[in-house]
Amino acid sequence: MLTVDQLQNLNGKVVLVRVDFNVPLKNGEIRDDNRVVQALPTIKELLGKGAKVVLFSHLGKVKHKEAPEVVEEQKKKNNLAPVAKRLGELLGQEVLFSEATRGEGLKACVASLKAGQALLVQNTRYEKGEEKNDPELAADWAALGDAYVMDAFGSAHRAHASTYGIPELLKGQGKPVAVGYLVQKEVENLNRCVKVSESDRPYIAILAGLKVSTKIKVIDSLLKKCDQIIIGGAMANTFYKALGYPTGDSLVEDEFVEYAGKCLEQAKGRILLPVDAVIANAFENPTEVKVASTKNTPDGFQGLDIGPETRKLFADAISKAKMVFWNGPMGVFEQDAYQAGTIAVCEAIKGLKGKAFTVCGGGDSAAAAKQFGYFNDFSHVSTGGGASLEMIENDGHLPGIDVLG
Repeated sequence: MLTVDQLQNLNGKVVLVRVDFNVPLKNGEIRDDNRVVQALPTIKELLGKGAKVVLFSHLGKVKHKEAPEVVEEQKKKNNLAPVAKRLGELLGQEVLFSEATRGEGLKACVASLKAGQALLVQNTRYEKGEEKNDPELAADWAALGDAYVMDAFGSAHRAHASTYGIPELLKGQGKPVAVGYLVQKEVENLNRCVKVSESDRPYIAILAGLKVSTKIKVIDSLLKKCDQIIIGGAMANTFYKALGYPTGDSLVEDEFVEYAGKCLEQAKGRILLPVDAVIANAFENPTEVKVASTKNTPDGFQGLDIGPETRKLFADAISKAKMVFWNGPMGVFEQDAYQAGTIAVCEAIKGLKGKAFTVCGGGDSAAAAKQFGYFNDFSHVSTGGGASLEMIENDGHLPGIDVLG
């Protein structure tokens, strides 16, 4: 697989780059430009080689099956124009912007580019064929470029027109396709969690979040790779029910209780569950919040964070690890009363700094690590929650990366 620094003879050539500029916007203002900043090394490398850089990204969701006025409102909300302005500020040069997503308007914008200039194309999801990998749309976009670079790891698990269709066509034409610096870094770090060496053992995975159903494949995969799996968050409730524990009003996925039981059986003691929890008699505005054993959550109460004994139990297990993969907060960390469990996991991982390889698998985990000031204590923080999980569960394979090989 080619990397962006290996691409040669780019002066005056059009390089199509898939980036992840899916940034949080409010009233047209960017609230967090981290994803734009992450793309800078690849963009600068290409501009420095005299390439005409054409950037593609999605932003938010555009549901084309909705009424036309709803679709237009979604497009207005997810307009990439503010990102072009911010990117220009970060690069110290103007970044052109194409309102047209295909056709003569886009062709004219690309044709106007000079060597060493960048153009950001309007939100790829304005095109309803994007998410379906429409061959006609992919062909229209591919026809614009002399080369392609994939630098949107957060979208690499999607076989869309901009992530799969374009590179597939260009590769078939003998044109160079490569990974950017961000994707290269993600692949190298996450592959270490997939192809585990003995020096990285004990290998502990920490999985939490709302539902078991969204993490079945990753649990199956990690059971084959890990020495221990720590389960937290609401998904632990389904495991409690499999053990016959009362779960009160906690969220339980009844249709996955049998699966949870099979996991526990297969793990042979390698799954570590919370022993106590912070429970409340309502999710919002509770009148009673207390700590209780996870073996007996009373009716009218629901678990919203791991308890103090579990924090010690998990911290002790984590302290012995040589490699950690973490995805999912321990509780409802957005609320002050239920942050302690997630902070305890972050603190335990911080204690491994310089002694173990630790990966935060993006999404809510990365948001929590950043919020609580632990972002820089991980060896690697993934930029793609869904993509990092799929890479783990698919033994290092993602469509948007495999197509480049």
